[in-house]
Amino acid sequence: MNLLTFNLPLVALIPFLGAPIAAWAARFSRVASAWVAGAVTFLSLLTLMPAVHIPFNNETLIQSWSWLPTLGLDFAFRLDGLSLVFSFLILLIGLLVILYARYYLSAQDSMGRFFAYLLMFMGSMLGIVLSENLIQLVIFWELTSLTSFLLISYWQYSQDARDGARMALTITGAGGLAMLAGVLMIGNMVGSFNLTDVLASGDLIRQNEHYLTALVLILLGVFTKSAQFPFHFWLPHAMAAPTPVSAYLHSATMVKAGIFILARLFPVLSGTEAWGWLVGGAGMITMVLGAYTALFKHDLKGLLAYSTISHLGLITLLFGFSTKLAAVAAIFHIINHATFKASLFMVAGIIDHECGTRDMRKVNGLLKYMPHTAVLAMIAASAMAGVPLLNGFLSKEMFFQQALTATDHHTLSWAIPIIVTFGAVFSVAYSLRFIHDVFFNGEPQGLTKTPHEPPRFMRIPVDILVLLCLGVGMMPVLIVAPILTVAVAASLQGVPPDYSLAIWHGFNIPLLMSFIALVFGAIVYFYREKLFRWHDTNLPRLDAKTLFNRVTHGLLVSSGKISRLFDRGSLQNAISWVLLSGVAATLYGFLQFDSPLFGDRNLLDANLLTMIQVGILVVASILTAVMHHNRLVALIIIGVIGLIVSLGFVKFSAPDLALTQLSVEVVTIVLLLLALFFLPQHSPQERSHKRLTRDLVLSVSAGVTVMLLAMAVMTRDYSTISGFFLENSKPGGGGTNVVNVILVDFRGFDTLGEIVVLALAGLGIFALLENLKLPAPLRDIDGREWSHDPHPPIMQTLTRLLFPLMLMVAVFIFLRGHNLPGGGFIAGLIAAVALISQYLANGIAWTNARIKVDMHKVIAVGLTAAFVTGLAAMFLSYPFLTTTFTYLTWPIVGKFEIASAMIFDLGVFLVVVGATVLILVELGKLSHASHSLAQQEKK
Repeated sequence: MNLLTFNLPLVALIPFLGAPIAAWAARFSRVASAWVAGAVTFLSLLTLMPAVHIPFNNETLIQSWSWLPTLGLDFAFRLDGLSLVFSFLILLIGLLVILYARYYLSAQDSMGRFFAYLLMFMGSMLGIVLSENLIQLVIFWELTSLTSFLLISYWQYSQDARDGARMALTITGAGGLAMLAGVLMIGNMVGSFNLTDVLASGDLIRQNEHYLTALVLILLGVFTKSAQFPFHFWLPHAMAAPTPVSAYLHSATMVKAGIFILARLFPVLSGTEAWGWLVGGAGMITMVLGAYTALFKHDLKGLLAYSTISHLGLITLLFGFSTKLAAVAAIFHIINHATFKASLFMVAGIIDHECGTRDMRKVNGLLKYMPHTAVLAMIAASAMAGVPLLNGFLSKEMFFQQALTATDHHTLSWAIPIIVTFGAVFSVAYSLRFIHDVFFNGEPQGLTKTPHEPPRFMRIPVDILVLLCLGVGMMPVLIVAPILTVAVAASLQGVPPDYSLAIWHGFNIPLLMSFIALVFGAIVYFYREKLFRWHDTNLPRLDAKTLFNRVTHGLLVSSGKISRLFDRGSLQNAISWVLLSGVAATLYGFLQFDSPLFGDRNLLDANLLTMIQVGILVVASILTAVMHHNRLVALIIIGVIGLIVSLGFVKFSAPDLALTQLSVEVVTIVLLLLALFFLPQHSPQERSHKRLTRDLVLSVSAGVTVMLLAMAVMTRDYSTISGFFLENSKPGGGGTNVVNVILVDFRGFDTLGEIVVLALAGLGIFALLENLKLPAPLRDIDGREWSHDPHPPIMQTLTRLLFPLMLMVAVFIFLRGHNLPGGGFIAGLIAAVALISQYLANGIAWTNARIKVDMHKVIAVGLTAAFVTGLAAMFLSYPFLTTTFTYLTWPIVGKFEIASAMIFDLGVFLVVVGATVLILVELGKLSHASHSLAQQEKK
């Protein structure tokens, strides 16, 4: 098969697949995980390379597999010029960051964990820029929030790291939810979530009455992710992350995700007055605020963080101008900013690594100690300031030109060039401070170690990035023009406008603005001490972190009050509110119902056997309520209720449900019996007549209400979707057991989600119970000691004889499930009961010595089988989890059916067995350990 048929999803998925390998490699060597991370990133880059020529041929590569077609969700990827530029930034700078981090991290830092997090984040970013489907893009978008949370909080012992990570996750995660709502609105307007359709529907979207709402929701996601005012404050606090993380997240990836959305949806959402004011206004405020604040930060990374905010504002402002040339300048500055900002963050990390501090009041005069690093830093900082012959100068010239051009389109036309020049003045000032305060300005003050150059390979990433700053600044047409052209064409969805990347355009106003910025920036820096005093004296000290903490604390307090209003630590109180709400809602529905309460549909005749079953069910239910204080008796009665319910399923021809109910009852009873060992055998009796009366009235009201509702529904004719499944079960799913076909084919995605939840529940309970020690009672409620022989010989012999038979029954139920009552879930419960019976009868040690299967691996294999079944269908160009079947004829056996759904059902079987056994065995271990501990304490 041609690699180009599926290489785009591999580009994004390879980092995810490589993350656990990088973590595992750290067991052998710290360096091994770095090598694995580098190899995985390089492999992803190689996978992308065969398709690189396509955007340069003015074509777009789309690779799509149907996922949930009825919801408009496809597993779809897109490669055009814009996604190519961002993919290169993510992968190439990612490689440099990996090399840099190899030398930056200390011996105490876990490299395996670091590179695993980094690769997961890299895959999430690649998923964003390569997604063709907008829903899929939002999923990857939220994954970047989660993985960046892990990276920012990497130094978990640091309170600042934990606070910064929580702040970033809260802000960007909330913005992602808003963007999801905006994407849903756009998909509803267009009738599709695929970018190809959305990008062709710009006029339709802009003319829609809900355009402004969708725009605001999308921009909330953009502004939160790209740290635009008023959501800019999270980014400086994210500087608590290791410097390689800062270099990666804040130059080429995390904060550029929002900018990418502006570029991607530019032809769809731009061109309106609302776009200009919202995008341009936020960008302008962010640019000026970030540039001004950066000058007053004494921490190197703090200065760079606010400078990043400022440059992101600059790019956002360019998109806000809504012109094609402004889009060219924005994309050009995206590329330039990635190179000089990544190199500057790395320099800050080198200084911190070799000096022990990033405080610019202490790290002075480093030129003579670190000459090579100093030259690199001065070039990169000059590019950031927009000095001629460097890449930053070219894109800032284009920015100034667009600021002047915008005077024809905006009301405050005269103010725009002044404001952007003011921002550029402070950009020059903080760049000068970075150079002069660190590498000149006297001698180092109070350092804990003597500064020196870093290891050679730690400097190589900075060397490469600085050379790019020089190369693009001096030879832009040769180095950056081709890829910039295809990126602009993809962003605009049309032919790029005429623009020039010439170094010299003659004496013009943009050049004058650059000259003013350089001169006045130097003046501002020269008078910085007076400016610092004025700033500290006259401007209020606003701490966004304090405000954020107050808001979140207020929300938590409010939610706590509301929770305590309905939940006072009593299960009865919580259930009372639920029942009361249900009764109220149902009664309200009855009152709004004009027709008679009951319909005219005839009910089934009641025979003697049915009446006996109903009577037993009613009596057992009442006994459960009356005798609930005796937990063991109540548990036995609940088992009776479950048995009667199973008989009800049998009566109404639902054998699958009956088998499932019986299997679940057995597992539940065993689970509760194990849990009862740690609980008092009697629960306290209710002594308040008022409370008993309340509970009686509420329970009777709820019961009567549910009965009336059920009667109102069942006495009327209604149409169901059962006919569809009955008609299509055999031709569409290849099975005559409609229930099983629904579970593994028609509703296979739901079943997949359920077994994932079951697996997580099993693993979570295992983690909670592992090594847990609980006191166990020495005597029962009547004062008798517990038996010293927990494994009676009769039970041991019986379970060992029944074990093979139970497994055969499980296999039989599993194999027949597609055409007769059974299936993976029921078979899994039967197999789990067979295994649990061995543990209960023969003990943990005896059974583990003979059944050496790790249930964690059983769960992993089950989930893998289920997912692979779905992905295999997609690679064959069918919707996810589509089933295929055929018939085979074997000697003796004859003709029989084989279906791919059996592999999925096998995954269900393994997950059910693994999770159930994992939970019950861990409870059994806890019980055994607690009982043994109690016996030892007695002795």
